[in-house]
Amino acid sequence: MRIPRDDADPLQWLLFEQSGILTWAQATAVLSPSTVRHLLTSGRWSRVCRGVLRAESPGRPYSTAQAWWAAVLAAGEGAILAGLAAATAGGLRGTYRYDTVDVLIPHHRHRADLLRRLPLGLPAVRVRRARHLPDTDRQRARPDRTSMARSLVDAAQWVRTDDEAQQILAAGCQQRRVTPAEIGAVLDRMPQARRGALIRETLHDIAGGAEALSEIDLARLCRRHGLPPPQGQHRRRDTDGRNRYLDAYWPRWSLHVEIDGGHHMDARHWAADLRRQNKIWIEGDRILRFTAFDVRHRPAEVAAQIRAALKAAGWQG
Repeated sequence: MRIPRDDADPLQWLLFEQSGILTWAQATAVLSPSTVRHLLTSGRWSRVCRGVLRAESPGRPYSTAQAWWAAVLAAGEGAILAGLAAATAGGLRGTYRYDTVDVLIPHHRHRADLLRRLPLGLPAVRVRRARHLPDTDRQRARPDRTSMARSLVDAAQWVRTDDEAQQILAAGCQQRRVTPAEIGAVLDRMPQARRGALIRETLHDIAGGAEALSEIDLARLCRRHGLPPPQGQHRRRDTDGRNRYLDAYWPRWSLHVEIDGGHHMDARHWAADLRRQNKIWIEGDRILRFTAFDVRHRPAEVAAQIRAALKAAGWQG
């Protein structure tokens, strides 16, 4: 939607700010009720659900921003975007299977059942009540939402699996949207949070340098098998003077472990990885490479090879 001109009327600015979604009360504050009814019956506007309107014809698909606004406005007074939807609105990138729009409302309010009220063109909305939501966990936006740190903690609570929770936390920190300390501060205010122990353990691994889920799995594998912990995302300058980031590195024993995810299968990435691996060998370091699948599903084999490489480099175990 284009930004209105400076001399635009209040309705145009309202529609711009709210992506074309507004309540009946907002519409009738600037237009007469009969004018609003005419816009609906003529098909220029459409009804999202009771009390919520869209300044577009009924057949047009909803944008993501419109889905967020519809969820928040339909949930009623005091509602704000939360969880993965709020994190995505704040800039978190990635594709996740959890596609429900979560909305928080004050605890004293009745929880609206939007699953049956909203049209089929919109994603499912889950309205949750928040007993305590301090100002530090709120963020002014369009629409208002929880802060990035609170959004990630809530998303980690609400997704289906532990792996998905870890992926979301790792992505938020890896993309520099939030720091582990900020997430930890939110968790301190939520002692009863679901998966609290898992979130803290994940933050500990991220703070140690592991940013991808496979690197977090590797750090835990080393702890379980009595191996010295590696440095995650270790930065070093190669022979060409460029900074390189190593997935896991044991500087005392000059051992580097690379975790290959799906992007390494691409020919361009694969060739670049081989060139980087050759430079590491030339500089005198040992290098081991494992797939993310191996780290997760064949941990004993991975640990045995890392142990053998460390011992060959002088580790006494």
